[in-house]
Amino acid sequence: RSCRRCWTCTQAPHHAGLRPGGLLLTVGGERIFSTAVVPVPLAAPPWNLTYGLVFLLVPALALFLLGYVLSARTWRLLTGCCNGAPTTTTTTLQRGLVCAQLSGAAAIAPLTWVAVALLGGSLLRVPGQREPASLAAAPVLGPLPPQCAQQLPLVPCNKAQAPGVQDLLMDLKAQSQVLGWILIAAVIVCLLIIVSITRCVSPVSFLQLSFWKIYVEQEQKILRSQATEHATELANENVKCFFEGSHPKECKTPSMKDWQQVSELYTFNPKNQYYSMLHKYVNREEKNRSIRISKGDAVVPVLGFVDAHGMHTTAEL
Repeated sequence: RSCRRCWTCTQAPHHAGLRPGGLLLTVGGERIFSTAVVPVPLAAPPWNLTYGLVFLLVPALALFLLGYVLSARTWRLLTGCCNGAPTTTTTTLQRGLVCAQLSGAAAIAPLTWVAVALLGGSLLRVPGQREPASLAAAPVLGPLPPQCAQQLPLVPCNKAQAPGVQDLLMDLKAQSQVLGWILIAAVIVCLLIIVSITRCVSPVSFLQLSFWKIYVEQEQKILRSQATEHATELANENVKCFFEGSHPKECKTPSMKDWQQVSELYTFNPKNQYYSMLHKYVNREEKNRSIRISKGDAVVPVLGFVDAHGMHTTAEL
């Protein structure tokens, strides 16, 4: 496909976190991060805990927030939400459902990060989280000799000298990898269940859903082209009039209300077959009226891709 479609590729469907490219990027980033950072601080045991939690959770939190930022649905939901104008197309419950869908999609990348980190033995980065005396009683490690327990915080740094520490090192790594595989299995099972349920309750058939995706893609491509052409014409006219000192000719553009209506979150209604908010807006019964919430409107998870496109790339947001 042509590279001119790259702007639509950046605005992926709401389940963009499932794309292999995004997951591979997360896995590669975790491996690079693991080799680039300091193995573990040679400090008091409490710092081992702080370092381990930061290493494991802060990048995961960053990926979670990034999942929100990269979703066009997030900005459809947030843009203008505090200007005092009530929405006429969605209810609070429907917007809350969209937030839940966004959270689920955004959670895939951080869970992948944590899973890959655990597979790499990142549990070793937090063994000195307690004092040696309490470490000896840690249920995950079992009873340890006092000498071994005292040197346990040095295990991640490969500085421990007590006999049996290397065996403990292997045990910790094995436990970390087991937790990683359990997390991966849990994520895959949950994703399979969620995708299966959303498809089972889909109000449209498989072929219509495929047609729907093609329509949304083509609509956004044409909207981008027409918006660029119209904006260029308007800019040319204004610049020309500025230098000539003349009055610009009228160039009709959609009003703020029009833009607001087509930017709202999409709701499905089985009584009316509209494929997007723009489709719904141009087919409203009275041209001087806004789109209103009607009985039967619902946020359908399988149709989340309708809102997942935008005229701008993520970088321009």
